[in-house]
Amino acid sequence: MKQLRSIFAIALAVMAASTLWANHPWLTRVYEYRPAPGQFINTMPVCRVGEPVDSVLARCQAAICGYIDTTTTTFHGQTITRIDTVWAESMISLGGYGGYVIVGFDHPVVNMHTWDFEIQGNAFVSEQQSQGGSSEPGIVMVGVDMDGDGVPSEGDKWYELAGSEYDHPSTQHDYSITYYRPDENKPRTPSHVDPALNDTTYIRWTSNDVNPDSTSGYMSRNTFHNQPYWPLWLSGEQTLTYSGAKLRCNAVNQGGLADQSYFVQFFYDWGYVDNLPNNPARIPQEGGSYNPGFKIDWAVDEQGRHVNLTHIDFIKVYNAINQYCGWTGETSTEVAAGIDYHPEAVIPQALPGDVNSDGEVNIGDVNALVSMILAGDESASGDVNRDGEVNISDVNQVIALILQ
Repeated sequence: MKQLRSIFAIALAVMAASTLWANHPWLTRVYEYRPAPGQFINTMPVCRVGEPVDSVLARCQAAICGYIDTTTTTFHGQTITRIDTVWAESMISLGGYGGYVIVGFDHPVVNMHTWDFEIQGNAFVSEQQSQGGSSEPGIVMVGVDMDGDGVPSEGDKWYELAGSEYDHPSTQHDYSITYYRPDENKPRTPSHVDPALNDTTYIRWTSNDVNPDSTSGYMSRNTFHNQPYWPLWLSGEQTLTYSGAKLRCNAVNQGGLADQSYFVQFFYDWGYVDNLPNNPARIPQEGGSYNPGFKIDWAVDEQGRHVNLTHIDFIKVYNAINQYCGWTGETSTEVAAGIDYHPEAVIPQALPGDVNSDGEVNIGDVNALVSMILAGDESASGDVNRDGEVNISDVNQVIALILQ
C-alpha cells in the first residue's frame, strides 16, 4: 500500500508539473505605455505625479500580463507542487486617439497562417442594438526584433495588421494629433445641455484631419471622473503628439436629446482590439459576435503591401478613433490581456533565397525581388545576402542559388 501511495504521489507530481508551459501562453511584458489623455487615465492603472516610468510599467504589467502561480500541498506525507500560468483579470486604458501600449510574450509568436494570437478588451453588445454597444477599436502593429536586442528599438521593423477598415475610403492613414497640457486650476466651462460635462474646454487638441471642421477641438471633463486626465507621470511634457491611421467614427446617439443620450458604438467587422466582445472560450473561433483573434498574415508595410513574416516579437496597440460621446466620454481603447494561441510553435527554418515564401527557390523569387527593388520595399525577406539592403546583389545571390 505504501508503494502504491508513493507511485500515486509521483503521478500527481508529474501531472502537476505538466501544467508548466515551456513558453508562457499569456503576455509577460509591457515595454512601453504612453496613453493619450482620457477619463480613465491615472486610474487604470493608478498612477501618481512624478512616478518613475518603470513603476508605471510594472503596474501595467500586473494588470494585463499573466503570471505563474505555485500551489504546494501535502498528500500522504508527500509534498506536491502545482505550477500554473494564470490569466490576468484586469485592464489598462489607452485614453484618446493615439494612446498606445507595446507588449510582448516571453517568446516570439510564430506565424501559423491561422488565428495566431488575441489581445482582449472590454467591448460588449448593447441591449438595444445587436450590431453595436461599446466598441472602441485599437489598431494592432506587430514588430520584428531585427537587431536582436530583445526590446523594441529604432532598428526594428513594424507592420500594421490590416483590419476590415484598412481600405475604407474614410480611413486616414497619415493622421496626426497633438494634445495640449491643461491648466487644472482654470475656471471650468460646464455644458448648458449635458449636465454630466463639467468642463467642455478641458484639454485642447489640434490635428491634420482632412475635414476642416475637425482639425481642432477639446476633450471634455465629466462629473464621473474628476481626476487629472493628463498622464501624471509625464509631468514635464506640455504637449503629446501621436500619429497613425484614424478610423471613421462609429458612434451614433440613439437616445434623442443630449441630456438623454444613449450612444451606440457600432462594431467593425474584424481586425481590432476592443472592437468585438472577447471570446470566453479563449480559443480561436470564427462566426458569432466574438473576436476570434488576429492573424500575422494580415501584416502590411507602410505602403500597404502584404509582407510575409515567419514570426513577430512585439505587439503595439493604439486607439484608432478620435471621438467624444457625450456623458460617456471619449472613445478609449482598453487592453485587458493577451494570449498566444500556439505558444509551443517553432519558427520555421527559412530556405535561403525563397523570397516569396513558396517553399522553392526559382525564377519566381527573382521576379519578387525585382518588384521589391522597384517599389523600394526593404522587407527582410528580400535581403538575401544579409547586408542590410535590398538591391541587385540580392538578385545575383538568388540566381547563384538557383544555378548551384
